[in-house]
This record gives sequence, C-alpha cells and structure tokens, in this order.
Amino acid sequence: MVRRDVAVAYDSRADEYTAALGSVEQMATEDRDAITAWAHGTAGRLLDAGSGPGHWSDAISAGGLRDVAGVDVSTQFAASAHERFPHVSFVVGDLAELPIATGSISGVLAWFSIIHTPPADVPQVLSEFARVLAPGGSLLLGFFDGEAREPFNHAVTTAYYWSAEALGDLLSPHAFVVERSGARQDPGARRQGHLVAQLLSAS
Repeated sequence: MVRRDVAVAYDSRADEYTAALGSVEQMATEDRDAITAWAHGTAGRLLDAGSGPGHWSDAISAGGLRDVAGVDVSTQFAASAHERFPHVSFVVGDLAELPIATGSISGVLAWFSIIHTPPADVPQVLSEFARVLAPGGSLLLGFFDGEAREPFNHAVTTAYYWSAEALGDLLSPHAFVVERSGARQDPGARRQGHLVAQLLSAS
C-alpha cells in the first residue's frame, strides 16, 4: 500500500525540506523535550516511523548509543539521512507494511508521520505499529490537532487532522492504552497534538 504520490512529493522536495526542517536545532523546544524524554524513558530498540530527514532518529539514538531504525517512504530522505547519520539504519518502506520483525521494537516514534495517510488506511498503520512492538512497548505519535479526518492543504500534499480521542479509539482494538496526550497552538501555525500509548499485549 505504498503511497507513491506521497513518496514522489517528498522526493521532489527532500533537499529543500532538509535544509528548512532537517535538524533538531530547528525544532520547537517543546518537541525536543517531549521526544527526548520519551526516548530516555523507553528501553531497548527504537523505530522512527516516517523518519524523513533523520534528525529525530539521530536525537533518539543519543549520537549512536541507542539502536535506532528509521523507515521512510521517500528514497531521497532515506539516502540523505544515511549520509548524515550513518550510525542509524535507514530503509525505504511503507508504514502499512513495515520491514521490521514482529515484536522486535521497544518504542515507535511516529512524529507527524501519519498526517498524509488517508483516514481509512490509518488503522492498518496502527496495526503495524502494534505488530513490531514488543508487549509493553511505547508509541509516541504526533499529529495536527483538529476535526478528526478533516483534510487540509499541506505544503507538500494533502494532509488530515486528528484528535487524541479519535486516535485513541483506533488504537484500542490493537491493545494500546493511551497514557497521556497534549496539544498546543504556536503563533502562525496549525494546532498540533501528541499522545503516548502503551501496547499491553501482542495484537
């Protein structure tokens, strides 16, 4: 179920995107704090699902001290990220068919990674997150907070709003329990949210 339109759109703008948003220093302090705190509290191998330029993969790897895999649909992103952060394993793949062994991951970071996924396909992506996570594993998911499933014009390609409540409803059938969630509104930007969910048992 590879979204070729999304892959092509990001491939065509990968260099531009990386220059503008490809380092942790360019990210909001709140995001850096949330992601690093989550990673520090999650033992074992981590997956950056929708790794893009690879900056978050590098951040959660603690400079190569943690075992981290990055997966992205864009070949340009994966190649560039591998050059910039060779201590992380980056592969091209679809979030709905992750090239990751079942139960081999302790934590999945999906930071704004499902925003372009049509709402009808999101349950399959969440199912894959459950499949690769070991029981007790943790998911940190970032999203644009708004009317769930409502499309909007994103700079790259069509994206969709979600809410913590709607995502929680979709996570529940896969044995996830939402532990906490939050949202904020930065000046001149879309409202964004995040949630942390734990996998209670094998899905």
